[in-house]
Amino acid sequence: MNKNIKFALLFSFIFAFFGVKMNAQLKTGDLVDGIAVVVGDEIILESDIEEQANYAQQQGATVADKCEFVESIINNKLLIYEAKRDTLIENRSAAIKENAAQKYSQILGQFPDEKTMLSTYKFRTSYEMRNAIEKIDADNYYGQMKFGRITEKADVTPNEVTDFFNTYRYQLPEVKDEVSLSQITMYPKLTDAHKDEIIARLNKIKQDILGGESFESQARIYSEDPGSAANGGLYKNVAKGKMVKPFEAAALNLQEGELSEPVESEFGYHLIQLVKKSGKMYDARHILLKAEPNADEIASAKKELDSIRTLILEGKLTFKEAAYRFSDDKRTKFNAGIITSEDGSDKMEKLNLPPTISYQIAGHNKGDITDVFQDTIAQDRKVVTIIKIDDVIAAHQLDIATDYDRIKQMALNKKKNEMVEKWVKEKLPNVFISINNRYKDCTFKTDWRKNTDGK
Repeated sequence: MNKNIKFALLFSFIFAFFGVKMNAQLKTGDLVDGIAVVVGDEIILESDIEEQANYAQQQGATVADKCEFVESIINNKLLIYEAKRDTLIENRSAAIKENAAQKYSQILGQFPDEKTMLSTYKFRTSYEMRNAIEKIDADNYYGQMKFGRITEKADVTPNEVTDFFNTYRYQLPEVKDEVSLSQITMYPKLTDAHKDEIIARLNKIKQDILGGESFESQARIYSEDPGSAANGGLYKNVAKGKMVKPFEAAALNLQEGELSEPVESEFGYHLIQLVKKSGKMYDARHILLKAEPNADEIASAKKELDSIRTLILEGKLTFKEAAYRFSDDKRTKFNAGIITSEDGSDKMEKLNLPPTISYQIAGHNKGDITDVFQDTIAQDRKVVTIIKIDDVIAAHQLDIATDYDRIKQMALNKKKNEMVEKWVKEKLPNVFISINNRYKDCTFKTDWRKNTDGK
């Protein structure tokens, strides 16, 4: 199974099972048209397999053997099935459903209308798309949680890392051109007059609501939060600690139905209405007006950051100290400004860098610091940034002398996959699995067919 588990996890977690709606109860042994595989009560449609394979190929992966690909999906479905039965894994169905609605609204905010969005994503109805997003998130959550539970004690010794390298050294991939970067990012500060203008707009909206306008309609018209505006500003089943502190403090100090005064957060200014509070969960609506800096405020921020850059270049301040004192990016300011990739590594392939960063560091050498530049981050927030080039790594073949940590992670991943493979073999006798006859000629690494009655 080895690489297949990781492969299945990757694509099953990020790709939708489009348009699936199963209301009928499936009896043991039944196999209806369109169903490729049943694992416990988890269903894999033939269209799921085709669409996942197509998506994998679009992402640059090779899917030469359909039987191997199908087996990887079966492995993943077994993880998901067992995760849902594991009492130590929290059932997050309600939160996942709510998050799916928020993601739907965020995507909708990128299109002129719902019809265009549904056509682009090839869905017939909004229900189908919400259902697909929810299924992605559910599979992602349960699969990752079970994989983590099985492999939580996995570790490798230095000798195992060396053995792994000696065994697979000629199969290990070449490292492409990489860089290590640090950054200082600052949010342009709004002037008091600009803040007062935004607050006045929110107060006018509040008076309109108190005068009879519905909060929902005002949120759809005025709110600049793509995650909730289309849903009337509503966030449901919010757990305490999930929202930014100013928002949550204001919301939980309200009575049900009451409106807040304008509340400032890192995202802008909010008008909040508490809808319902129950234990550690609450529902709330809000209208967000973003604190969008104007040209003068951006120029002022650039000037301030440029003076910080000068202090660093003159040796009066280290980049690490400056990042800690002045950076507004919480992900990097406490880590000397170091930018990390999704896997936590501080080495990033040049080809995968965001276009703005790639452009700014072009022509710079190790130790250089870019000029101050304007950028746009999540939720279209404008920032000013400087980047330090900590290291430049030329393309090379992996070597244990220079790439120990990377090779160690590969060895650890192999051990985790082996642990999951062993777990699958142990669980298999107790799980009902049915595979459509269209795959009767497949030679699977695991003998799934011997267990078609749960015995």
